[in-house]
Amino acid sequence: MNSELLEALNTLEKEKGISKDTLLEAIQQSLLQAYKNQYDRTDNVTVTIDPETCDYHILSAKTVVEHVEDPVTEIGQQEAFKINSGAQIGDTVNVEIQSKSFGRIATMNAKNVILQKIREEERKSLYNEYYEKEHEVVTGVVQRYIGRDVSINLGKVDAILKAKEMVKGEKFKPTERVKVYVLEVRDTPRGPKILVSRTHPELVKRLFEEEVAEIRDGVIEIKAIAREAGSRTKIAVYSNEPNVDAVGACVGVNGSRVNAIVDELDGEKIDIINWDENQAYLIENALSPAKVISVLADPDEKQALVIVPDYQLSLAIGKEGQNARLAAHLTQFKIDIKSETQAREEGLFDEYAEDDEDDEDEDYDYDEEESGREESEEAESGEEDSTETSDADSASADAEDMKDDEDTTDPEEMDPEAGSEDSSDGEKDTPETEEDSAAANENDADEAGADPDTEEDSKPEA
Repeated sequence: MNSELLEALNTLEKEKGISKDTLLEAIQQSLLQAYKNQYDRTDNVTVTIDPETCDYHILSAKTVVEHVEDPVTEIGQQEAFKINSGAQIGDTVNVEIQSKSFGRIATMNAKNVILQKIREEERKSLYNEYYEKEHEVVTGVVQRYIGRDVSINLGKVDAILKAKEMVKGEKFKPTERVKVYVLEVRDTPRGPKILVSRTHPELVKRLFEEEVAEIRDGVIEIKAIAREAGSRTKIAVYSNEPNVDAVGACVGVNGSRVNAIVDELDGEKIDIINWDENQAYLIENALSPAKVISVLADPDEKQALVIVPDYQLSLAIGKEGQNARLAAHLTQFKIDIKSETQAREEGLFDEYAEDDEDDEDEDYDYDEEESGREESEEAESGEEDSTETSDADSASADAEDMKDDEDTTDPEEMDPEAGSEDSSDGEKDTPETEEDSAAANENDADEAGADPDTEEDSKPEA
């Protein structure tokens, strides 16, 4: 049992991640190469290795002859009898070759073959390992600056973070741990070359997948994402479960989930909106936090006209047009934003204006109905007051008529007693009409003038 070789193979398999079978195959190839270097041929040689004990044998097939002319391919009968007592001339016997018989050059070549195979397998193993992580987020440790680029150690291999893939103004310190997005893994003779990024939009998407369990489980989907690294990101999410709030799940309790991602991105702002199959609603959501009055979207031309209130125009466009630019990138629509005043001046707002006026008319009719109802109630109360006033006025008018009737009677001709009686009678029986009252007055006057005795009797005592 070749214990030293077995231990070496186990160590390489553990540290380098190279399987034992691959290493045994490399040793087999190295022995064949050593034999070829020694004897200049390999067509008559076989190498066998026991994977359990690592014992190997190099067997050269030779033909039994009486007179040996080529010792590499022929063997004498006497020598053949030592290997196989029943060997006859013309038979083939396998002769074991000792590796110690190889020369120094053949041994060095065999060593180089083994090392080369180990390096190839190690490089291949690393490539396969990190190729599976392509388009994923990995955590690395900052090593050093190489010009403007940064070398980041990912464990078994170093990755390159180029200056164009770094967020503007972002600085790193040695031994600092950062999360990066694996852009590409290339297989090169010197090992896998890994390119990473901190500005790619997929970095935000992968961070949300790590932070939000609902996204990992497939309950919530990230439909679209638009990013301007270091400044702002818009992300559209959709819930496959009606009872799950997509935006709320991504934000977390008191913003815990989204804040963790914002901290990882050095304070980059993140807008989370609801995805909608209706393009107009999606564009409206994408322009948040701005309020939208109307959206006219053309799915065929991928163009949309958005009308916003005058005071929301600057918010909808954003600083240097950032909000509108991210919304256009998120929705894949060319968005034209106009204020309400501009839309009215250009005649683009007629249809909405008519609807708006109808709503205003409905509100006005409602108010007018309420006010009319109040006016009618006031009118009814006013009629009651006027009725009472008219009754009082009629009573006072009757009193004035009675007073006028008394004033028209001549006191000298009128008997005081009769006048008082008539006056009392007048107070008791008020005539209903002016004619009746006039007739009554004439009768009283006649009676007063017809009886002079009565007139004298009715004079008051001195």
